[in-house]
Amino acid sequence: MLQYFSIEVPLAWSQLFHQKIRLAVATTGVCFANILMFTQLGIQATLSQGTTRLHESIAGDLLLISSFSPSLEFQLSFPRAYLIQADAVEGVASARPLYISSTNWANPQELSQHHSLAKTDKTAETEGNSFGNQVRIIAFNPIQPVLNIPEVNQQIQKLNSPDTVLFDRLSQPSLGAIPELLAQQPEVATIMGNRRTYVKGLFSMGSTLDLQGNAIISDLSYAQNYAQNGQNSLDNVTIGVLSVQPGATITTVQKRLRNSLPKEISVYTHEEFIQQERQYQASKPEGIILTFGTIVGFVVGVIVVYQVLYVDVSEHLSEYATLKAMGYSDRSLLQVVLQEAIILAVLGFLPSLIASVGIYQLLAILTRIPLTMQLSVVVKIFFFTLIMCSLSGVITFGKLLSADPADVF
Repeated sequence: MLQYFSIEVPLAWSQLFHQKIRLAVATTGVCFANILMFTQLGIQATLSQGTTRLHESIAGDLLLISSFSPSLEFQLSFPRAYLIQADAVEGVASARPLYISSTNWANPQELSQHHSLAKTDKTAETEGNSFGNQVRIIAFNPIQPVLNIPEVNQQIQKLNSPDTVLFDRLSQPSLGAIPELLAQQPEVATIMGNRRTYVKGLFSMGSTLDLQGNAIISDLSYAQNYAQNGQNSLDNVTIGVLSVQPGATITTVQKRLRNSLPKEISVYTHEEFIQQERQYQASKPEGIILTFGTIVGFVVGVIVVYQVLYVDVSEHLSEYATLKAMGYSDRSLLQVVLQEAIILAVLGFLPSLIASVGIYQLLAILTRIPLTMQLSVVVKIFFFTLIMCSLSGVITFGKLLSADPADVF
């Protein structure tokens, strides 16, 4: 009676599990190749996402930037007069300026006790120049907020005080343990842009390989403290944040803006603005290196799986020849080899996924760069794993073609 309920074990499964040590070695090889691809592609995707966190946090339907700026890293600006001109275009509800720059930052814990923060601005300038830390300044009018970060909007009144900043808690440790210090006292005094500055609030945005941290200030503090020789003044805007009137179509307003503004001004939707930054980051040397690392991991996986399948086919070549003599076609034997390859792909993928999640968490702790496993990366790596193992199976099939039934007899 039980014979009717017996499950026939696939030949590919039996072939692989017959040599358990070899199967373990093959699975480890696939895991190694997957972890390498996970690390390269995951970091590349995360760094790209990290560089666009500010882009994603801007609350606007359309954005104006200089046509000469392929990335916010360049911090290029355009005359504010064009923003006023855009505000007059039909369909535009509001046009708000956003200023982005960078300046030096002194770790408050490294400031010598012999150098009081109560000294003159001239002395503070000398002290500030002795520190190599840099922060990105994000400035706007507190009455016209441009960010959709709840933490920032809840503390926006603090920016009305002179020399006050909101600090990014995900900044690099070299900028100081600001969150810990702020938990013990109402404000943290330091030197930013060669001036006495007071941190009175925190928000989360995150750092990148090129960025140590972020600080948000008001446009008034920006104009008073960080304008040099007419540069970085409120007359030059880094990003124009536009809101479209209710009922108006974003693409229609975008066309009107492009027709009314000079070619020196680019008009992007939110998604276009983010995509432009991602394309630029992918073209940078680190992006190319990470892509090359993914290719290396793929090739390593192909070689490892090919060697395992080749040895397995070589050891059972007479059995495959017997199957040919019994009437099995080359296509049927190819299916067996491909089944073995797919089994190896699945067995190697799951442990590598778990290990990669752990690696991401470790890197996030060590670098303070938000590294999260993205579903798109998981799907892409699984797809690459199937292709990698299947390609090895197709290459190995050449060995099966040499299996001649006449050799058995």
